[in-house]
Amino acid sequence: MSFRGEKYDGDFFGGSAHTSERRNTFDNEGKIDRNAAAKRTSKQTEFLDPEENPFQESGEKDRYLITYADLITLLLGLFIILYTISNVDVSKYKNIMAAMGSYFGNQSVVPAMPESKVVTRPKEKLADELSRLIVENNYSHSIQLEENERGITIHILEDILFPPGKAELSDASKTVLKRLAKVIRNLPNDIRIEGHTDNTPINTPQYPSNWHLSANRALNTGFYLINVEGISPDKVTIVGNGEYKPIASNDSVQTRAKNRRVDLVILK
Repeated sequence: MSFRGEKYDGDFFGGSAHTSERRNTFDNEGKIDRNAAAKRTSKQTEFLDPEENPFQESGEKDRYLITYADLITLLLGLFIILYTISNVDVSKYKNIMAAMGSYFGNQSVVPAMPESKVVTRPKEKLADELSRLIVENNYSHSIQLEENERGITIHILEDILFPPGKAELSDASKTVLKRLAKVIRNLPNDIRIEGHTDNTPINTPQYPSNWHLSANRALNTGFYLINVEGISPDKVTIVGNGEYKPIASNDSVQTRAKNRRVDLVILK
C-alpha cells in the first residue's frame, strides 16, 4: 500500500512538474515575442523621428499655414478682379470670368454682358454742335473747324469779326461770339484765344506792328467772352502771333484773308 501511494504521488507530482515546465516554455516564448515587438516599435519610432524623416508632420502647430495660404490666394484673386472691372471692357470681362470659371470647375458658364451702346465722346459731341451752328447760321465761309493734337480749333476769319486793320468788335461779331459761347461756356477745357494777321505790314499810332494788332484782337475777343458771355477767366489764355503762324500762303488776296483771323483753341 505504501509503495502504490508513493508511486501515485510520484506520478501526480511528476505530472505537475511536466505541466509547470510547459507553462514556463510558453511564458518564455511570450517574453521573446514581447521583446521583439518592443524592439520593432522602437525602430519604427526611430524611423519616424522628424529629424531623420523631414516629410513627417511635426504636429498640429504648422497646419495653420495651409489655411493662411488659401486665404492669401483668394484675396489676390479678389483684388485682381476688382482692378480689372474698375474699367469695364467686354472682352476682358469675358476672359476673366472664363478663367475664374475654369479655376472653380465651371468652364461653360460666362455671365452675359448687356448689349453695348454707342456712346458719343465729348470731343465728338462738341464738333457736332459747332458744325451744326456753322451750317444753321451760314458761317461756312467765315468759320472753319480743325481737329489736331492740341484739340479743336475754331478759325474765325477777319471779315466776320473786325474791319480791316481794326480790333474793335462790331455788333455782328458780338452776335457770332454769343452763339459760340453757348456751346463752349460750360466746357471744362482751357481755351487759347490766338490773334493772327497776314504779312502785310502795318504801322499806325495805335498798332505799330502786326504783333500789336493780333494781340489786341485776341484780347478784345477774350475780354468779351469773359466779361459778357461768362466764360471762366481762369480757363482763358490770350496770345498774339502776328503774321508768323499762317494757315495759307500770302500770295493772293484770298489766301491772305484766311490768315487774318482769331482762333479759339479748345485744348484737350
